[in-house]
This record gives sequence, structure tokens and C-alpha cells, in this order.
Amino acid sequence: MKGTLTAKMAQGVNLTPQLLQSIRLLQLTSQQLELELAQTLDRNPLLETEDAESEDASVEVIDAQMETAAWDELPEAAFMSGLSGNSAGGGDLEDASARIAEGESTDMRLRLLDLLALHWNKTDLTMAAWWLDRCDDNGYLEQPLDELLAEGAASYDADDLQVVRQRLLHGEWAGMAAANPAECLRAQLRVAPEGPANMLAARILADHLDLLAAHDDAALAAATGASLDEVKAAVALVMSLRAHPVEAPASAEASHILPDVVVWFAGGAWRVALGRHTTPRVRISAHCERALSGNGGDNAVLRGLLDEARWLVRGLAMRNDTLMRTAQLLVERQRGFLERGEEAILPLTLREVADAIGVHESTVSRIVSGKYIQTPRGTIELKRLFAVRLEGADVSGSAVRAMVKRLIDDEPRTAPLADDVIAGLLARQGVRIARRTVAKYRDQLSIGPAKARQMSRQINHQVAA
Repeated sequence: MKGTLTAKMAQGVNLTPQLLQSIRLLQLTSQQLELELAQTLDRNPLLETEDAESEDASVEVIDAQMETAAWDELPEAAFMSGLSGNSAGGGDLEDASARIAEGESTDMRLRLLDLLALHWNKTDLTMAAWWLDRCDDNGYLEQPLDELLAEGAASYDADDLQVVRQRLLHGEWAGMAAANPAECLRAQLRVAPEGPANMLAARILADHLDLLAAHDDAALAAATGASLDEVKAAVALVMSLRAHPVEAPASAEASHILPDVVVWFAGGAWRVALGRHTTPRVRISAHCERALSGNGGDNAVLRGLLDEARWLVRGLAMRNDTLMRTAQLLVERQRGFLERGEEAILPLTLREVADAIGVHESTVSRIVSGKYIQTPRGTIELKRLFAVRLEGADVSGSAVRAMVKRLIDDEPRTAPLADDVIAGLLARQGVRIARRTVAKYRDQLSIGPAKARQMSRQINHQVAA
């Protein structure tokens, strides 16, 4: 075999320890940074905490600004392969951390459709969305089944609609799109392990629902011809089923929050400052540095500790500078939100912020991840100041969600607004969204549908009377 020699040109970045440390410090939360510094202070005697701002602080920040470009331009694929040890070419791969994670949707329709999209075809997904759009927040059909089938026949084949509903009923979330609680429970029984208790429970749900509701085990035993123990086992199985098919999204555990950034209004302008407790400062011990300078560098161990200390101080300065510039721009762009509330929040993306402050998009993603800002409107995550532009409009989805909340808050107590009515009122204001989108925002606000709100108010009125 004849060998050949070819020449190629490639551009890359040398992943030095200083560079990797700067990137890692950038994305640490305040709690992680506190732990990191505590461990480093124990390990490196040349470092000490800085109680007040030193005279060199401004110099460090200026140097940090000059060095920011050195690691902002780092190609994302090279960065990920450098951390993982994979030397394969990155190509056009995108760093997963360049986008802010939104978490699992609180809208049950979107969550279920995401699951179904893995193995359902597009036509069946469309019909599934049609059925889900006609379910309440608990997963039950909002109208009688025959009325819905008559409505759907204008757009879809009636038999296909029935098949799709049955697939929903006995699919990932058993009982979904059920006409009533009994049908929901029977669907859950069908996917439960088979056994004598399962068969008896199905008979009870089909023929003796009134006796089950009355908790009359003796009457159930007489009606089914089963023993009392068998009835109790079947009833226990029914009671273990979910009252409705909707599965709740995973929720994060609540924790104590210290703001990384503080914003307040004074002197006719919005002021921004880094939180003192979440942006700790460290410095190199002056007498130790002088001693090493006079030593001529003979002690290699101490010289290594001094280099580590300098890298850490510089990395912290870069982190604080990037956080401050990002927060200042977010406050400037979202001034309307700070002054007037959620309805005034503007569409804003990571790329827009990155271009404005002269850094890479992934740098903004890392610096806002897990960081909080204290405002007159409460302490919120920095990423809440980013908002996706609503398709076909100049407003953000967050602003529209706030509009939905305002309309529901101001609705007549005796005549709650249905989702399609809310969509119509928003259309008059120039915001055109689908009924399903209104339902999604309402669900995110933990507000029930119109029927549930009306029933709740009636009950509250009766109790008060």
C-alpha cells in the first residue's frame, strides 16, 4: 500500500488549565462557588479572604475584560471534547449548555404529546392533540362523547377518532380522554397486573359503582357472589388507582436563596450591584508574595501555589465582571418589567445579550444559570428576564401569560371566561393565540378551567353564607 502525505489547516484553542478554570468558575452557582473557595483556601496558604475592596480590584476587573475574549471565543465542540477527553472532531455540534434549560412543561397536553411523538405518526398525533384540546386539566372530556364525535366528524374520520381516543385511554397515561371517572379507572385496571382482584374490581366498576361509593363491602360481596376478603382486596385495588390520569411534572426542591445581583431604583435610575454574600473576594497574601519574590523562585511547590492563587483571583474577577455586565444589560432591556410588571416584559434572547456585551452566547447561558436577582418585584432567576418572542407578534410569551392572568382576575365572578373567550379578548388587543395556548398559560399559573372556577366560587359562597 502506497502512503500519501497531505497538509491541512485547522483552527483550534489550547485548553490551558487557566482557561478551563475560568469557564468552570463562570457557571458555578453561589453555593458551589462558596464550597470551591473554602476548599481552595484550606489547600493554598497563599490565599486569604478579602473583607473590603482592595486597591487592586479595579485593576483585576480591567485585566479580566481584556482577557475575556481569550475564552469567549472557545469553540463549543472543542470545549466539550476537551472536558470529556474525546479528541474526535466537533464539527457543528452545539454545546448543550448554550441554551437555558426550561424544565418540564406544566401543561399536561404538551407533556403527553412529547411522549407520544416518540412512536406515533403525524396524523395520529394531530387527532390526539384534537382530543387533548377537549380535555380538562384532569384529563377528562369536557363535553359528552357523542357531541365531540359529531364535532370531530367534520374534520376527521369518525372511526379513526375513536381509535385514537382508545389509544389515549389505554396508553402512556391510562385513563386519558376518559368520559367519566369510571371509564378512567377501568382503563387503569386494564394495564394493571392480571389476577382475581383485578377481575373482581372490573366487575364492581362496571356494575356496582353505587355500592363502591357507599363503601358497602357486604352488599358488594352479596351482589358479586365473592367472599368479603375478596371484595376487600378488589376495593383496595380500586382505591390504589389515580383519581385522574394526568401525571404531575417533576418539581425541584425548594431551597434558601441568596441573590447574586441586587437592583434598586434611586436618583431617577435603576442601580445594579453584585450581592456581597454571593460574590466572595479572595486575594493573595501580600507578605507571602513578597517573600516568594525575594526567594528567587527556588521553592517550586510554593511557586506552583502562587500561580494557582493568581489564576483563581483572576478567574473570580472575570466571573464577577461578566455577571455584572450581563445583569446591567438585562435590567436596561427589561426596565418595563421592573416598573410595570409581567405584561411589560420584552422578548429577549441569549444571542441578543451576548452580542450587546461582546461575549459568546454560551457565556451568557453559563453566567445566568442558577443565578438570582433581587428586584422590587421579588427575587427571581436571571433567566426569567429572557423571554421568547410570541410567533407573529411583538410581545413575549411571558407577557401574554400575564395578560391571561389579568383577564381571569378581572372576570365576572358569576360568569368565568372560557379559554376561547380569553383568546378572543387577546385578539382584540392584537395578540392572536390558540385556545390551547391559553389553556397552557392558565395551567402554568395553576388556574383551573372556567367550570372549575365557577364551582369553586359557588362552594366558597355557600360556605361563607
